[in-house]
Amino acid sequence: MLKIAYHPIYKLHLPDGHRFPMMKYELLPEQLLHEGTCLKTNFFKPEKPNDKYILAVHDPIYYYDLLNITLDIRAARKIGFPLSKNLIEREIIIADGTIKASEFAIENGIAMNIAGGTHHAYTDKGEAFCLLNDQAIGARYLQNKKLARKILIIDLDVHQGNGTAHIFKDDDSIFTFSMHGKHNYPFRKELSDLDIALDNNTNDTTYLSILNKTLPRLIEQVKPDFIYYLCGVDVIASDKLGKLSLSIEGCKERDRIVLQAFKNHNIPIMCSMGGGYSPNIKTIVEAHANTFRLAQNIFF
Repeated sequence: MLKIAYHPIYKLHLPDGHRFPMMKYELLPEQLLHEGTCLKTNFFKPEKPNDKYILAVHDPIYYYDLLNITLDIRAARKIGFPLSKNLIEREIIIADGTIKASEFAIENGIAMNIAGGTHHAYTDKGEAFCLLNDQAIGARYLQNKKLARKILIIDLDVHQGNGTAHIFKDDDSIFTFSMHGKHNYPFRKELSDLDIALDNNTNDTTYLSILNKTLPRLIEQVKPDFIYYLCGVDVIASDKLGKLSLSIEGCKERDRIVLQAFKNHNIPIMCSMGGGYSPNIKTIVEAHANTFRLAQNIFF
């Protein structure tokens, strides 16, 4: 059974100007249930994990400054959201969703988190709406529990996974791959183990051709026993924060290529949703829903 992390706190209401990007966390599970792609039994409710799992990745001073809302003003401003106890609790619960979904992926081949993909969070700082790096926390959890040895993180959000790249820059046991817009945020990129920077207006044909050539090489080179997939839908042409030109069908084909590749190789995969900022919320929900539809069709 496909297991999906979801908690009501994911749809946390923020002040005006921040609500629109958060609406998808409320609407996506409703859509999946309405259309019959998922049942209520597909969803599980994450909790607050033991701090030790977060501190395996994040600096204690930074983490406890978050908990106490005592971050330096400049550091807090880089995060982009007004800090609150509820927001920080939300990030912690998202991390637990990714931890638990990682274990479900090992059992079932794939598992998902309705939220997550907070790839701009570094060990000791947050930025761009990311406070804690959920996939980094999940990866280290699996390794420390000896549930995975060599992990491949595939980041296909339109923005480079700079925090993830920096966290694992000296770690040969976790391979980071980011394919992103060359001229998108962050404007000062980190070095992933493999970065593919795409020109503005890259279309379906070019994007999918590159991905089709890259994935088999990575599987052969890295030989991973677990995959994290950040499947942001901000690669779509209508996205307000992206500069690529994929169609919704092209984005769906991207997900099909990734999910089918690791199903064929019997490698567990855990998906975090990442970004999506098209002006029409229906576009965002539809693009994200495609990932869940494909997961059901390919794995179950």
